[in-house]
Amino acid sequence: MAIVEMSKISVICLNSRKKRLIKELMNLGVVEIDKPSANPAEDPIPEGTFILNNSAEVSHLDAQIAVYSTALDTLNGYYEGKKPLFKTRKEVTAEDFSKEVDENEGFVKELADKTAELTKKIAESKSEINRLSLLIKGLEPWKDFDLPLDNTGTRTSAVFTGAVPVKTNTDELLKTVLEEVPSAVMQKVSSDKTQTYLCFICLKEEKGKLLEALRPFGFVSVSLSDNSGTAAEASASYEKRIETLNETITESENTLKELAQHKEKLEYACDDLRIQRDRAKTVGDMINTKKVFCFNGWVPTESADEVSKVLDANECWYEISEPVKNEETPIKLKNNKFASPFEAVTVMYSMPLATEVDPTPVMAPFYFLFFGLMLSDAAYGIILSAACFALLKKFKLEGTMKKMVTMFFWCGISTFFWGVLFGGWFGDAMAVFSKTFLGREIVINPVWIDPLQEPMTLLIFSLILGAIHMFVGMGMQAYMLIKDGKPWDALFDVGFWYMLLIGLVLFAVGSMVTPALSSFGKWMAIIGAVGIILTGGRAKKGFGKIIGGFSSLYNITSYLSDVLSYSRLLALGLATGVVAKVVNILGSLAGSGVVGLIVFICVFLFGTVFNLAINALGAYVHSCRLQYVEFFGKFYTGGGRTFEPLAEDTKFVKIVNKEGDTNEK
Repeated sequence: MAIVEMSKISVICLNSRKKRLIKELMNLGVVEIDKPSANPAEDPIPEGTFILNNSAEVSHLDAQIAVYSTALDTLNGYYEGKKPLFKTRKEVTAEDFSKEVDENEGFVKELADKTAELTKKIAESKSEINRLSLLIKGLEPWKDFDLPLDNTGTRTSAVFTGAVPVKTNTDELLKTVLEEVPSAVMQKVSSDKTQTYLCFICLKEEKGKLLEALRPFGFVSVSLSDNSGTAAEASASYEKRIETLNETITESENTLKELAQHKEKLEYACDDLRIQRDRAKTVGDMINTKKVFCFNGWVPTESADEVSKVLDANECWYEISEPVKNEETPIKLKNNKFASPFEAVTVMYSMPLATEVDPTPVMAPFYFLFFGLMLSDAAYGIILSAACFALLKKFKLEGTMKKMVTMFFWCGISTFFWGVLFGGWFGDAMAVFSKTFLGREIVINPVWIDPLQEPMTLLIFSLILGAIHMFVGMGMQAYMLIKDGKPWDALFDVGFWYMLLIGLVLFAVGSMVTPALSSFGKWMAIIGAVGIILTGGRAKKGFGKIIGGFSSLYNITSYLSDVLSYSRLLALGLATGVVAKVVNILGSLAGSGVVGLIVFICVFLFGTVFNLAINALGAYVHSCRLQYVEFFGKFYTGGGRTFEPLAEDTKFVKIVNKEGDTNEK
């Protein structure tokens, strides 16, 4: 349906043209080159050929990219210019890109080196500041100690310091010490919440005896000899050193802020290295002889002529052919402007197999309707679409991000549509505001129904919409079976179920129109049930054929549960309206004065943001769930491999050709 047709391509070319050919194919961005088998024993390369080991060059380029990327991350942190809400790539021509890279090659290397040097200096300075700060904190208890800290004694005496728990009785400690070492001298320096700090002087030969006497009191030695001067002098010296280091950090950071103005040059260099790295990887994956190289790959059939021109210009031998029947080809999706954004939902589940169909075109309208039905407030829809439209206009979004924002733009339109039908404009904000502050109630009536007043009507509508969704999924299954040449399977596995389910519905409600319709539905359901019983076990043998048919018929319970799953359309639609009404009621509780108006506005703004955010998230998640389980479960397997062409996969710059085309992966 919307899977781009792929062709196989095989190419042989002279080694002398390898770099030029790879560059030109990369510029086209439409050729995927197969990698050699991961298991050479199972898929050996032809005799007399070899695969060029390019890992050293690739590793070198990866290392250089890492260096530049680290420098760029650092400079981004110091960049003082305006930073966009979304990071988008800047468009430049291939000529300007090459010119910019060549002119700034030397400057960029110096910029990266200087950034690394300054970053290292800042890190070392901060580490040193932390170390000095710990030293200052450690010297705090000794600030009134007037002996030089590096003085550990004289020729005959020993000086040492330490601490005991604050609960220790120092008088008793001193008494014990003097009993053991009468010549010892003790000075109580200070105390804090946990410890008491002491200094002892004794004869050198009695130091061991003194320490032994202190042990019962929990004495812990504190070495301060690494410091010079008194504690106050050492602390002052450290603080001065910290000031100098802070000045160094400030100076280095200011330099980095200046260098950050040139970060765009680093971005160009990073992208150029990424392109070189990808080329080197590709070259390293090719099969070579001494004079030629060759590769196999895939190309979209619609781009085959364009690729042929490049191959002819490089005097290559090549063959472009159709894939073998049922061969798994890489998958590229192509849909119209409405369905294309919803590819994000499909891809998040899984790419289709080449033998399947792309479910996106059929799934998109249902997702569009379900999301709006769940959010179902016209004002919220306007806000959502306007915000997405502004993002798309202001930022040049790409890839999945662009698809998601565009999808939510469409979902906002759906939300507006259902909101008008249900009369939801910030819930009942107009009615509450007008009644509270204008003295008369102004009500915006729904075009169809008010779900809070008629929930059963919306429930029935939701279940009918769900049944249609499921029937379309079953129809997709029938289409795929017929496409694969299995029309009888389509009749047995889908047609009979259509007859049974539709027949039951007609039997149940047909009498409201005419009794004949109810009778027709009964016989239609009977024929469908009999058909399921007779054909449901056809793949089994013996008695299993009969049992298999009844087992297949039992699956009617799963169809019932699937239909009931669509009641979430009602539940989430009601949730949005109920929360909005509660917010409006809370906002009006302060009355009609100026204070009441301020309270109403504050509560209204906060409640609206909360309600829109939480219910938009719920609508997104549950809409996906209905597609993945109830819809995809009927026909879709997935598991396809995404088409990944050789292209200029840049991160910061989008290289645009003069014709206006972009080289994107």
